[in-house]
Amino acid sequence: MTKRVFSGMRPTGRLHLGHLAGALSNWVKLQDEHHCFYCIVDWHALMSEYADSSSIRGNCKEVLLDWLGAGLDPEKSTIFLQSHVMEHAELHLAFSMITPLGWLERNPTYKEQIVNMQNRDLGNYAFLGYPVLQAADILLYKADLVPVGEDQSAHLELSREIARRFNNFFGDIFPEPKTLLTKTPKVPGTDGRKMSKSYGNAINIADSPEAVWDKLRTMMTDPARERRKDPGEPEKCPVWDIHKVFNPDEAQKAELAEGCRNAGIGCIECKKALNAHLMEILEPIQKRRKYYEDHGDQVMEVLRKGAGEARKTARETMEEVINAIGFVER
Repeated sequence: MTKRVFSGMRPTGRLHLGHLAGALSNWVKLQDEHHCFYCIVDWHALMSEYADSSSIRGNCKEVLLDWLGAGLDPEKSTIFLQSHVMEHAELHLAFSMITPLGWLERNPTYKEQIVNMQNRDLGNYAFLGYPVLQAADILLYKADLVPVGEDQSAHLELSREIARRFNNFFGDIFPEPKTLLTKTPKVPGTDGRKMSKSYGNAINIADSPEAVWDKLRTMMTDPARERRKDPGEPEKCPVWDIHKVFNPDEAQKAELAEGCRNAGIGCIECKKALNAHLMEILEPIQKRRKYYEDHGDQVMEVLRKGAGEARKTARETMEEVINAIGFVER
């Protein structure tokens, strides 16, 4: 049975291999099975970028190009910008009226990011209340499923709690969205930490072949292999973690692992093998991306079409909400 799926991304710039492995490859599969709403949540970006919002428009374009390049199809999915559907803000307002402050203050992500993002002034309502807008994003489309990694499943619980609270006050309007657990592979960056734009360690989907190889060539490996003749342990090597995600050749991986352990190969040979697989994956993605990059009118048409489709569903939901609350009918 076809279900509604909702997921979104904040526009923070070009996407990287971690996004491709952890979200986009799964989204592409889901669009063949369900009715998918994929939203670039630009209002969420303003939450932390309000002091200088000049990059948001360009970042939205970069994210959209990466989505289309990765295989999201506007004929199969509803692809749109959050700010193009005003009902997101309207439902957020309604939910903000009923959400207890304590729920937001106890949110573990809120506490964690306050510590980790000390270079930003996050003392605003939007940062505290972002789960309310997130709930509005999901519930506006009465999503049945929300694809998230295992480490993010707790974040969805607040959306369910808001749905339950609204339904308790005003009647059974919103289904409680279910978590669609997706495998989130470990994709380390060039310095061994989790791949992230903020760490400056990312290999981007749109990077040229030269840029990909330059980053891969200088990527850290097993620290025990200081010299070519030193044996290593693949499980301690960040490059090997990327092999496990993007190299489908099990026989080759076995040979590379053995060569590493007995110092039969050097790290550069292992990196060259990985680079070949990355090029095979990225070439068609970048070809599609380049097509849309060269046809800006088609990119805008994707957004217009997607927003139009999203608004139809969003307006139906808001009419139910207005009537359930008891406001005068529009």
